[in-house]
Amino acid sequence: MPSYKAPVEDVLFLLNDVFGFERYNNLPGFADASPDVVGAILEEGAKLCEEVLAPLNLPGDQEGCTRREDGTVVTPKGFKAAYDAYAGGGWMGLSMPAEYGGQGLPHTLNSVMQEFTSAANLAFGMYPGLTQGAMAALLVHGSEEQKRTYLPRMVEGAWTGTMNLTEPHCGTDLGLLKTRAVPNPDGSYSLTGTKIFISAGEHDLAQNIIHLVLARIEGAPAGTKGISLFVVPKFLVNPDGSLGERNGVSCGSIEHKMGIHANATCVMNYDGATGWLVGEANRGLNAMFVMMNEARLAVGIQGLGQSEVAYQNAVAYAKDRLQGRALTGAKAADKPADPIIVHPDVRRTLMSIRAFNEAARALVLWTALQADIAHRSDDAAERQAAEDHMGLMTPVVKGVLTDKGFDNAVAAQQMFGGHGYIEEWGMSQFVRDARITQIYEGANGIQAMDLVGRKLPRDGGRAMMRFLQEIEAFSKENAGEAALKPFLGPLAASVGDLQKATMWLMQNAMAKPDNAGAAATDYMHLMGLVALGYMWARIAKSALAAKAEGNGTAARLDAKLATGRFFMERMLPETATRLARIAAGAETVMALPAEMF
Repeated sequence: MPSYKAPVEDVLFLLNDVFGFERYNNLPGFADASPDVVGAILEEGAKLCEEVLAPLNLPGDQEGCTRREDGTVVTPKGFKAAYDAYAGGGWMGLSMPAEYGGQGLPHTLNSVMQEFTSAANLAFGMYPGLTQGAMAALLVHGSEEQKRTYLPRMVEGAWTGTMNLTEPHCGTDLGLLKTRAVPNPDGSYSLTGTKIFISAGEHDLAQNIIHLVLARIEGAPAGTKGISLFVVPKFLVNPDGSLGERNGVSCGSIEHKMGIHANATCVMNYDGATGWLVGEANRGLNAMFVMMNEARLAVGIQGLGQSEVAYQNAVAYAKDRLQGRALTGAKAADKPADPIIVHPDVRRTLMSIRAFNEAARALVLWTALQADIAHRSDDAAERQAAEDHMGLMTPVVKGVLTDKGFDNAVAAQQMFGGHGYIEEWGMSQFVRDARITQIYEGANGIQAMDLVGRKLPRDGGRAMMRFLQEIEAFSKENAGEAALKPFLGPLAASVGDLQKATMWLMQNAMAKPDNAGAAATDYMHLMGLVALGYMWARIAKSALAAKAEGNGTAARLDAKLATGRFFMERMLPETATRLARIAAGAETVMALPAEMF
């Protein structure tokens, strides 16, 4: 059975050495997150993920969820007890405000826990993950009564949450949705319609499920301008907070899908269900985007999590599996063959995954810190800079980390040869589970188009200029550090490729929009490579400083530096290939008439 070890030491190095977590003590919640407290929190979270969640991953996948004739859903054996342990440990409200029962700690720590949970058991992690997204939307756009009614029980974990967007005829283009809302005399609405692909839509883990549902109020404008958001509980809530009668919402079926079998992905039927408007009428997308953006970052973390757990198991197998002899002579002369980790191509595969994982984790934490600044700082300029970062990096984190997460899960599976194709080894589950991350919360092609079409030109390109300026300032500050030259040189070349690609789009996308569409995915990955390269440069600087000061294990710091050099030499040069594809334009992409496909 696969195993998982949460990378606590690596996270602490990033927080303490690379990003200087304690420097943010002026922000609410950070003063309570001293290094000792953070270390204790992460160790406890790691223990839960390693000892409780990870052992349920494979059997949960094999058993799946079961829908009963009455529409209720039973999760796999052990999931209810695991959820109770998760909720009982206070993980649901780790970064939620204390006034609703949360601990008020930095969101960054919640992002770390999301990685651990996603790696240990992706299907399980979706239940609390969606709840946290729903809480975020209610916290920003819910009325005071809605927040008092729902948030404390959701923070407690007694109730969970979902997001209901997609309909059978309506995916990305939400302007086509047909679910309708009819006003009731008491100010509530009656919702009728069908939603599909609703993760955690029905289950036996919590007492109540709070659905956030997009619908169109009768008489509202067509398209996206007429969409409103509603909160629709599975059980109605009485004035005293107790549960009342069952609402008119039910699970019609569970989707039969490629992976994440232990998460109940439901077709949800709304038959005159009672709901309440969240925020303003006809501005539902504005409210739902709080949850969607949170979910997109969380999905990027899921991609990293699957890459990490697949890597760990591939390394363990490569050290144990005997096959052939090293090209330079036997390394295990007392055995009939050498372990496959001696072979350069196996090393290339494992190093590629490792180099991505470490930089991707840094990118996630860097972005999570910006989210904390955006929501907690009282400095308007700091908030704006952080929001610029979030807007620019959200499609990159979602798109690049999930594309590479899936690729890495496949590459890790390859290390097992035929065993990787056999279900009992667990590697095929990582591949199947990772695949959905590229699809939901906005397919990755949509993320790329969002980056190129909306995020890049917003505010005159202010966010992009700020990103490039930060890298330039870092490079200038460290130009005299000889030990950093293997990092700064390749980083500068990749930044040059990004600047050329950006200029090409500025010159060629407006007059011919297909150029932007054809370039979008390559541009997103080019930018992702530059961001990961910048993370490696920062990691290398901190590792060199730690070595000089005698902090940490020298061998572990040397391993980071070696892994970083591998990324700079073998992976970052891909920016040149991405640039060549972008500059080729859309002509050959659009050349064939549709009937010739």
